[in-house]
Amino acid sequence: MKLTNIDLKNVVAVGYEDEHLGVLIDRGNQMEFLEIPAPVYAYEGLKELAEIANEETEIPMVSVRSTMAAAAGYDRERKILQIEFNSGSVYQYADVEMKTWQRFLDSDSKGKFFNKEIKGHYVSHCLDDGTVMETYTVIYPKNAPVKAENYQPVSRLKIA
Repeated sequence: MKLTNIDLKNVVAVGYEDEHLGVLIDRGNQMEFLEIPAPVYAYEGLKELAEIANEETEIPMVSVRSTMAAAAGYDRERKILQIEFNSGSVYQYADVEMKTWQRFLDSDSKGKFFNKEIKGHYVSHCLDDGTVMETYTVIYPKNAPVKAENYQPVSRLKIA
């Protein structure tokens, strides 16, 4: 088997419809949507590959004194803040700077800091079932380039 080195870091999302892969690519100053003819098993293979490639290590957690959260942790390399709420739900917040993590730890009220500085400011992912995340949806004409200004926020998206 001959292997080819590939870099997919600019691929934001893939989808499948009418025997075509839909690929959303971040071009820096704009988003581009491409449709590529492909069988459904190509899409299923890409989803499986993404799961394997994105397996992540656990984030070490520390107990916090809060009526909102039981524990929190931070992954410096990936810039992920993880919070275990007193309800038992565990969420990860993407692209959180180290200084925000430090300010969260140093805050007198974790709940007030969370509501003011984190909630709604970062893309989040619920680890409980692995399917709920705050995200954006794109409105675009079919077969046309997608621009960032076409993004419309969606508070929660359930992925099947």
